[in-house]
Amino acid sequence: MATINDNYLKLKAGYLFPEIARRVNAFADANPDAKIIRLGIGDVTEPLPEACRTAMIKAVEEMGDRSTFKGYGPEQGYAWLREKIAAQDFQARGADIDASEIFISDGSKCDTGNILEIFGHDNAIAVTDPVYPVYVDTNVMAGNTGNANDKGEFAGLVYLPITAENNFTAEIPSQKVDLIYLCFPNNPTGATASKAHLKAWVDYAKANGSIIFFDAAYEAYITDPEIPHSIYEIEGARDVAIEFRSFSKNAGFTGTRCALTVVPKTLTAKAADGSDVELWKLWNRRQSTKFNGVSYIVQRGAEAVYSPQGQAQIKALVSFYLENAKIIREKLTAAGLAVYGGVNAPYVWVKTPNGLSSWEFFDKLLQTVNVVGTPGSGFGAAGEGYFRISAFNSRENVEEAMQRITTRLSL
Repeated sequence: MATINDNYLKLKAGYLFPEIARRVNAFADANPDAKIIRLGIGDVTEPLPEACRTAMIKAVEEMGDRSTFKGYGPEQGYAWLREKIAAQDFQARGADIDASEIFISDGSKCDTGNILEIFGHDNAIAVTDPVYPVYVDTNVMAGNTGNANDKGEFAGLVYLPITAENNFTAEIPSQKVDLIYLCFPNNPTGATASKAHLKAWVDYAKANGSIIFFDAAYEAYITDPEIPHSIYEIEGARDVAIEFRSFSKNAGFTGTRCALTVVPKTLTAKAADGSDVELWKLWNRRQSTKFNGVSYIVQRGAEAVYSPQGQAQIKALVSFYLENAKIIREKLTAAGLAVYGGVNAPYVWVKTPNGLSSWEFFDKLLQTVNVVGTPGSGFGAAGEGYFRISAFNSRENVEEAMQRITTRLSL
């Protein structure tokens, strides 16, 4: 008889965002005239940059001519895209990353989960709390954890609280851990990491033989010149870190799908016999076996991001969302709420008022002013009593949502 992977039974009944969608859909069905403004899920709303659209249209035309048609591409991504990424995203910032160390994929969400396939099941794993749920859930699915307690914390994971009390800083653990998830600018809190902070993590990883999974999906939103965009700006990081990036939030590729993972060739981990194994070789083997690459058309669109026109257009796109974040932050602060983030990140992290739980505040916002955000508790136990509001929406909707909250909601 066929059996299942019982680890899936440890998971909560629903992933955070489908549960939000379920509640919103139920409310919409019961209140068909309500104009609901969604500032919950981090999905972009503005059109793709013109440079990307033009490049993809040209690529489509190439696919219609035998002489320029493209079939299967390299699983790692086309060299012309990887070379531009290496030069402009890393080498221009002093990060020693070669194009051959970059793997193009269809999403960093996929990669942060799939990367676990090249690691053993006996690693001690650290995650921040609150945390992007994918990091935790994929470890549960892979069998790297025990069961969850009443607060939703899974046995076998080391939780690193990032709260207002520690200035949303992921503190170095007192015990030894092997795999460390860091996301900066942080989802969901909007916090950032200084060079000194990342240097401390790199030093810890070097001293303990640890690997850092660094999610830089929101690096384009950094405006402070003192804040690093890549962990590889830190000396020694290429020996201890894998970095994940995405075109979703800088170029609006959430529905187009393109991302990248950097696995330096100097990065190693231990085999069962104690020997050092290059992780680049394992990830390359995994991708070559299980992935057929991102489409040629999409990669041409991603390449256009690095043209002068593309750079100007994504800068304007990011600035638009950052202005939305500023409006949200300033309006809610003026209304008397404790507000964090939203400066070098597209997310605003709000302390729920009057002792309301995260889900109670979610329901109050939805039912009273028809605005949707994300309950902080969905990101972990330390997120209870907080609420994430996304800047990804039209200016009109953001301004109307803030007007509703500040004038119609009893805070």
